[in-house]
Amino acid sequence: MLQLNLPEYSFRIKKQNEKLLIFDSQRKRYVKLTPEEWVRQRFIRFLIEEKSYPAAYLVIEKQLNMNGMKKRCDAILYNVNVEPILIIELKAPNVLISQATFDQVAVYNAKLKVDFFMISNGIEHFCCRVNTENARYEYFSEIPDYSLLK
Repeated sequence: MLQLNLPEYSFRIKKQNEKLLIFDSQRKRYVKLTPEEWVRQRFIRFLIEEKSYPAAYLVIEKQLNMNGMKKRCDAILYNVNVEPILIIELKAPNVLISQATFDQVAVYNAKLKVDFFMISNGIEHFCCRVNTENARYEYFSEIPDYSLLK
């Protein structure tokens, strides 16, 4: 698999009809192992195991209805009151994180109104706090522990 800027973890991977599948412990099923899915699995595991994010509060591929169109967030973290607090957007390692990626998250945030978002392609990672007072992003120097998002 592709080398990422994330810790190594073991995963259940199987081959079915000439396609590789990886077991997604959040969705409780095997999914097609694409480069983006490889990033998602490693990044989510990193958040849970290294940064103490509660697995029960993470929802993968959450569908949003926006102006009659269906959009899908890669992951959303909810708080204990089932309110969204963090949008996670993940890309394949060969996809450069650009302004368009940040704009994509901003579109999701128009609906969700979260205070934080993360973007990663498995190599570069960004985490921001949304400062609504001056319409700016305040960047963290590294991915924060869950306790800092409360």
